[in-house]
Amino acid sequence: MANLASSQLISFLGRQGIIVAFVIFMAIFAFAEPRFISSDNLLSVVRSSAILGVMALGVTFVVISGNLDLSVGSMMSFSTIVVLDLHDKLGAGLAIPTMYLMTLGLGGFIGFLVGYLKLNSLIVTLGMLSAIHGLTLTYSGGKNMDIADKESTWFGFFGQGDILGVPVPIIIFLALVALLGTLLAKTPFGRKVYAVGGNPTAATFSGIKSSKTVFICYLLSAFCVATAGLIQASRSMGSQNTVGQGLELEVLAAIILGGASLLGGSGTVFKTLVGVLMLGFIQNGLLLMGLPFYVQFVITWIIIILAVWLDISVKRGKFWASV
Repeated sequence: MANLASSQLISFLGRQGIIVAFVIFMAIFAFAEPRFISSDNLLSVVRSSAILGVMALGVTFVVISGNLDLSVGSMMSFSTIVVLDLHDKLGAGLAIPTMYLMTLGLGGFIGFLVGYLKLNSLIVTLGMLSAIHGLTLTYSGGKNMDIADKESTWFGFFGQGDILGVPVPIIIFLALVALLGTLLAKTPFGRKVYAVGGNPTAATFSGIKSSKTVFICYLLSAFCVATAGLIQASRSMGSQNTVGQGLELEVLAAIILGGASLLGGSGTVFKTLVGVLMLGFIQNGLLLMGLPFYVQFVITWIIIILAVWLDISVKRGKFWASV
């Protein structure tokens, strides 16, 4: 009985190791700084993590399909600048769908290059990172964007509003978690994403159209980036044209922290949610402890490495890999 209970515990930790790590780090920060677990602070962290989280949800599909998307930071800058500019020219009602169409066009172009032309996703999206950044600067003329009349527009609802006391960015984030989590875990398309990322050759022989699957994954990523850009623009009602710079690395960190493999074939939307929250709460906990920002960067990445190491160690049943 004892051996059975032990094996069941090990099996559980192997499946949920990153969640155990999340609980441990939360407990450590709560003990070190009592303000950390206040309701206002917890809500604030989730709200501030919503933009990164929404982006990470879409990229999760790309990573599980065995590819990368390093263009999401620049694409988020592009979508933010575009919707702010079009707001004053067309009004919010036309600016939002137009921005989505333009961003989906970029995502579709990347999906075509990677999915149908079979180009390396790292090279393609690294190149698109620079290309989209240049496109954003060209579109904006190198200038930042601001909404002229901030008082008479309903545009601020997406980033500043709340429903029954819950901030709208959190509602959007959690709604996408539920929707995309169901799509990935409970539908034939989700099974195709895992199959393409886990074993592309076997997926092809099974009749799965891997090119189409990868293409759709990049469209989903672009949709999530556009949503993040909408929230960012609505929250600040203005933006620098480099607002998304560097976010692609944080997005990948959150996804990897959630247990997804960069080799493809593994990961879940729920665990990406955990990875996003862990990243947000780690940074918040260090801030509340009064550490300088440059020290926070170092400690944050050390904690991420420890969390991933703990997750992998639990799965393989030992702390060190065999030589």
